[in-house]
Amino acid sequence: MIHDVFTPYPIHEVFHLLKRKSRLPTAAYFFGLFAIVATLAFLYYTSVIDWPIVYGGKPFNSFPSFIVVTIILTILTVTILSLALFSARSKLFPGRDNTIFDYRATNDKFVIVVDTDDRDTSKAGSLMKEQGAIEILDKEYESINE
Repeated sequence: MIHDVFTPYPIHEVFHLLKRKSRLPTAAYFFGLFAIVATLAFLYYTSVIDWPIVYGGKPFNSFPSFIVVTIILTILTVTILSLALFSARSKLFPGRDNTIFDYRATNDKFVIVVDTDDRDTSKAGSLMKEQGAIEILDKEYESINE
């Protein structure tokens, strides 16, 4: 069974082939809805309820003037909250130890981490050699990420 795949550049098909599904886009959508509602509520409260100022004969609730600020704050909020959620779900924080399977994975090598039993090790190795694997390393790793 393939545990993980490390590549020097993103290959999105691998993510789908491993049957992993990210809920980050759904969370970002709800972050955006929250940002739009919160920004419009804040702008309405400050310009209509708390501090209504008459300038140029415009109404207090001048919605077209809210659009640019709402778009900018929505983008900022979605970006910051998505980054925070990704970092929390990936357990990325300063001082964290990582399991590094092969240091060359960030340079130019593709690393496929296979979780096998003792009887499946030779079968997995021969299958990878048939498909053109250059090097097969049989190592025991203790996962410190979970």
